[in-house]
Amino acid sequence: MKNLIIANWKANPVTLREAVDLARKTELAALSHRTVEVIVAPPFPFLIAVLSELKRVKLGSQNAFWEDAGPYTGEISWQQLKSLKVSYVIVGHSERRIFLGETDEMVGKKVRALLEHGLKPVLCVGERERASHEVSETIARQLEAALAGVKKSLLKNLIIAYEPIWAISTMPGSHPDTPENAFQCNIYIRKILSGMFGRTAGQSVRIIYGGSVNANNIKGFLSGGHMQGALVGGASLKAEEFARLIASAALLRTR
Repeated sequence: MKNLIIANWKANPVTLREAVDLARKTELAALSHRTVEVIVAPPFPFLIAVLSELKRVKLGSQNAFWEDAGPYTGEISWQQLKSLKVSYVIVGHSERRIFLGETDEMVGKKVRALLEHGLKPVLCVGERERASHEVSETIARQLEAALAGVKKSLLKNLIIAYEPIWAISTMPGSHPDTPENAFQCNIYIRKILSGMFGRTAGQSVRIIYGGSVNANNIKGFLSGGHMQGALVGGASLKAEEFARLIASAALLRTR
């Protein structure tokens, strides 16, 4: 299985021209390293223009609404995204939970809608702080709420991104997690999944890491952390940095 690298551009860049340029450079980097699966999730206004620059890189979205259409001002539905050839959708990112009041219940509705209609949700889970080396029960709560009612047969399209809030580069005092701690969380997440869906299903879900990932530390998370990819924020906005990150990921096979 290839390592999965997802570029989350968040509310960047400012102009369409910059977005197209960044997409073009990301596509070139991905073409040079075919052993890595690369996804780009731009802001909604840039989806169509970015798609036109992508051949090998797949298009992702930073969010989706759970209804197929209707009177939901400001939202974009899973059906609209699917029509734009979006394949991956980031769901439950901590910035949406913190700044926009997104609840576990809302995240669960999105995950179920996406899985039921053939899209691949990238479910973000992570704690606000870590007082010790013990994994926070917050992660278990988020997983159980988001995956309640999900059919086991649909788990093949699920990706879980472990992204501790304190490690996100835009948060005050942030610093990346260590591969060792990420590995602990990897095991913990699989334990929760196995308890919900059985050992085989729990072991088959792809788990990736997010939080201040860059070209210098990606190898540690993929090897020592046994992660199967990364959700990349700030580093994905720097074309040369992101190209180096992809190149580093290409040297390691996911488990």
